[in-house]
Amino acid sequence: MMARIHAAGARRLGAVAAVLALAATACTSDPEPSTTDAGSDAVEVTITPGSDEVAPNTPVRVSAEGGTITDVRVDQVVVDEASMVEGEEDDSGLYDVTGTLDEDGTEWVSDWALRPGAEIVVTATVEDEAGAQAEEVAEFTTAPAVAGQRLDLTHNSPMSGETVGVGMPIVVGFDLPVTDKAAVENALEVVSDQGVEGAWGWLEDDRTAVFRPQDYWEPHQNVRVDMHLAGVEAADGVFGVRNYSLDFEIGAERILTMHVPDHEIVVTTDGEEERVIPVSNGLASEHFNTTTSGVHALMEREETVEMDSSTTDKPDNLPEYNTTVQFGIRVTNSGEYLHEASGNSNIGSANTSNGCTNLRLDDARWLFENTAMGDVLETTGTDREVEWNNGWGYWQLSWEEWQDLSHAGGYATTGGTPGSVHGEDL
Repeated sequence: MMARIHAAGARRLGAVAAVLALAATACTSDPEPSTTDAGSDAVEVTITPGSDEVAPNTPVRVSAEGGTITDVRVDQVVVDEASMVEGEEDDSGLYDVTGTLDEDGTEWVSDWALRPGAEIVVTATVEDEAGAQAEEVAEFTTAPAVAGQRLDLTHNSPMSGETVGVGMPIVVGFDLPVTDKAAVENALEVVSDQGVEGAWGWLEDDRTAVFRPQDYWEPHQNVRVDMHLAGVEAADGVFGVRNYSLDFEIGAERILTMHVPDHEIVVTTDGEEERVIPVSNGLASEHFNTTTSGVHALMEREETVEMDSSTTDKPDNLPEYNTTVQFGIRVTNSGEYLHEASGNSNIGSANTSNGCTNLRLDDARWLFENTAMGDVLETTGTDREVEWNNGWGYWQLSWEEWQDLSHAGGYATTGGTPGSVHGEDL
């Protein structure tokens, strides 16, 4: 069995809200270890790296011969100005270094990478067979940040403090392409109250990682995402410099079921039918104006939305339109919404829209006020399937297909990640 020892006391200097990157060109490939005899029975302690400037994704290793390790403390102080983040206050544990101790208590390895451009002090406490304790200290530095190679977290969804639905994906965007996707996935730790099996997948832009459970989230639970990105090598010479933490809540299990020929949405909350809403869907004379079937996660919402055909891929043979509607809830990137359409007299009886789901004003307002981002819309009855990457259609893929988009594999959201952030050669 492996056990984690928490190495506390990570200090930091002022900060910026960015994930930066570093160069490893000045790093030594074989840093000299620090070794000493400690304790009355001469416990031999080795700490690597023990000296010289090293790549920030170098693992810290502590080993003890003739005794056991009882505590490891890793202090980090950023001294390179380019690696600092202006205005950053107390890190609240974001940069505390944890490690994994083997079952014999003789070898400890850090779980995460180190901060770039930092002075690192490792203090290991060991105990000999007679119970005498001693400390060994090693000091070294990590390579600084390099301009143009600083990976920045550009956006994430959901945001901390939000309450979302059971179909909510976790979306993380970066400002530079990620080529070592496994290392980045292994730095993104998802922990939920009611653990599930899940995996990160990547969009074709190489800048967007998405976490999806195998099945919908269990409702009424908290989820935390710890992004241990500082020091992770995301691409050749591109390193992260800042860690992030995200906390949100999974709310009720709210499922919207819509069979398009029936002209209605049935809303269930935690298994109980809550409301039946008459609708008018796409005319379906063209692919363009056919409402998409499949599993959708509700996206952002706007009290007023301008529906302008010039911003769509509308065929030339269809008439132009430009109208403003109320209480819009987006369900695809291609422009499909649930929204008010008071002027549509066919709501509840016929499908005559340009592909959106038209609702009466009171029903549109109710949906807007009583649903959450990430609630699920399951649509059937049309011959146009929503693409898995059109909005948050990630549930369109089977679990096996979703895992094919991952480079590290699935894991349970009860702590830990599929593998190491330290790289194959470290």
